[in-house]
Amino acid sequence: MLSTTDFQNDKDLSNLRVDLHSHTNCSDGALTPQELIERAVNFQIDVLAITDHDTVSGLDSAKQTILDKNIPLTLIDGIEISTEWQGFEIHIVGLNIDPNNEALLSLIEQQQQRRETRAITMGEKLTKCGFPDIYQQAKALAGAGSITRAHFARVLLQQGAVSKMQAAFDKYIGKGNRAYVKPNWCSIEEAVAIIHAAGGVAVMAHPIRYDLSTKWLRRLIVHFKAVAGDGLEVVLPQMNDAQRKLMLSFCLEYELHASMGSDFHQPSRWSDLGRNLRMPEHAKPIWQIW
Repeated sequence: MLSTTDFQNDKDLSNLRVDLHSHTNCSDGALTPQELIERAVNFQIDVLAITDHDTVSGLDSAKQTILDKNIPLTLIDGIEISTEWQGFEIHIVGLNIDPNNEALLSLIEQQQQRRETRAITMGEKLTKCGFPDIYQQAKALAGAGSITRAHFARVLLQQGAVSKMQAAFDKYIGKGNRAYVKPNWCSIEEAVAIIHAAGGVAVMAHPIRYDLSTKWLRRLIVHFKAVAGDGLEVVLPQMNDAQRKLMLSFCLEYELHASMGSDFHQPSRWSDLGRNLRMPEHAKPIWQIW
């Protein structure tokens, strides 16, 4: 496996298992940073980025685990920043960032305040739907981590109000439903600028998941490129060939680098660390500009 020193000097990771998008329970993941690192080792991951939503609080614990157990894993400091564009929530991943950068920490504080305000309002709406005290329950589930809609979905699942997590979004907290609360995130331009200020590269997370037509997706990517975005996440565990080809074509057309990640949140038979992640031929890997 790659050491941190080797990683900084070697831009060819083609023969390594690389996963550049994962989450811990510091946001809406199910595993602690320590458990995520141990799972990455079990899945023979060589290079892993932890990219929690609007927080870097899990990075120190993950690094300490690697150090204490002498784990041969290269950890990439990352974050996934929630942004707003044309009424859509778009996620921008920052990779190889300085987690102590003052501008980044300031943005994180603002984003956390926005999360808290949104969560309180969502709790009020869900209470009117017949789920009293759900904000307190979601908050307890989040613990010291970033509270997200996924925490509300888990509470609804635990209470038997829905049969699966996605049903909570489809019935209550997804866009257009009774308990949906429009977010007030920062702009894509601000997220990209602050990721760059923190020494990182900015990647648009999972472009295929935004429920956009190809025409609107192109508009989004054109905007992302115009505000100095660096790359697109072109490989996810669950993608068909047409989606892969489309994402690669956008990278080539707009001279963007390619990233890949599992977007791991919890163990699942459908998706896991490193699963089906292979950099497409002709793509320019994002790590070449680190």
